[in-house]
Amino acid sequence: MERLNVALVGLGNIGKTHLMYLRDMPYVHLAAVCDIDRKKAEYFAKETGAAAYFDVNEMFNEIKPDAVIIGVPHYDHPSIAIEAFARGIHVLCEKPISVHVNDAKRMLQAYEEAKRTYPNLEFGLMFQERLYPHYRKIKDILQGGELGKLVRVTWINTTMFRSQAYYNSGGWRATWAGEGGGILVNQCPHTLDMYQWLFGLPEKISAHAHIGKYHDIEVEDEVTAYFEHPEGMIGHLVVSTAESPGTNRLEIVGDNGKLVYEDDKLVMCRNRQPMLTFLKETDLSFGRVENWYTEIPIPSTKTGHHVVAEAFFRRIMQGSGELIAYGYEGLNSVTIANGIMLSSFNKTIVNVPIDADAYETKLNELIASSKFVKTVQTEVKIDMENSFGR
Repeated sequence: MERLNVALVGLGNIGKTHLMYLRDMPYVHLAAVCDIDRKKAEYFAKETGAAAYFDVNEMFNEIKPDAVIIGVPHYDHPSIAIEAFARGIHVLCEKPISVHVNDAKRMLQAYEEAKRTYPNLEFGLMFQERLYPHYRKIKDILQGGELGKLVRVTWINTTMFRSQAYYNSGGWRATWAGEGGGILVNQCPHTLDMYQWLFGLPEKISAHAHIGKYHDIEVEDEVTAYFEHPEGMIGHLVVSTAESPGTNRLEIVGDNGKLVYEDDKLVMCRNRQPMLTFLKETDLSFGRVENWYTEIPIPSTKTGHHVVAEAFFRRIMQGSGELIAYGYEGLNSVTIANGIMLSSFNKTIVNVPIDADAYETKLNELIASSKFVKTVQTEVKIDMENSFGR
């Protein structure tokens, strides 16, 4: 296989981001672009020399690409991926894998079934923030055990500011029927993926999600969550699309010290002895563990959507290397997102694994009962580069 025939489905903001790097990859032939908006599909087909399609199944049947990149609204991820798997087409899907856990499970089941016929079939997810050097360094430190037993994680990530104009820029945005949620399904999947990538899934979730607190939307735009993990670690997560300037502060406390990422700096406070031992053995009523601070160098590494795609294409063409994020890994972040909303809806503590049927039922009820009238604003300035800052 000299060149990989690739199709791109979805030509909105994120689709254009994919187009930018696909044109620079000599081993990729962009065979087709697809969008239900005929003008978009025809425009980008003319720009790239790809064939224009307005129906995914028609494109799959006629072009039969080797791989497809899915960059459409979240609800459509499962149906497109499942159709691709059935034809032996490799899938690289934008985040989140799906809106709810049951749809993610349907996708993964279809993938596993297709692999019986196509054993080399690949399913990757576009979680490019796993490439960010500060997060990779944090993962290395945690895996090395330098912090000892983890006690607490507090993550405030309010750098995902969105204006009302942003929410008005698409009829599907920030609606139960069109998007299936707000910050948790659109801006926050990277943070949720990073949380589970670094710390694993919690076993209990309690949360409050504010619905349209700052924006004229019918979904959540601010969330505060509390997690309980096996072996006693607790986690806090605060996310919002209404704070500017926002904060991205990740604080990880362990028996041997504390690790803090903020303002592009990674700082470790190391204890001279384990704090949990000290608190039991010291005879000082107000004593503190002696410690010292050091700034941890953050190495420079390649990041971006194109790096995720390169790993995906390499594995298809050469059968070597690892994907940045495998399809099955997407289930965890959706589990956390759905668990947060279930806890908020029901004002209860939610156990993990969550009741996926209950969440799907609740979501369908919200869609059916919605009386929200969406304002759509056609003239909106979109700067996608500002979307990827963390």
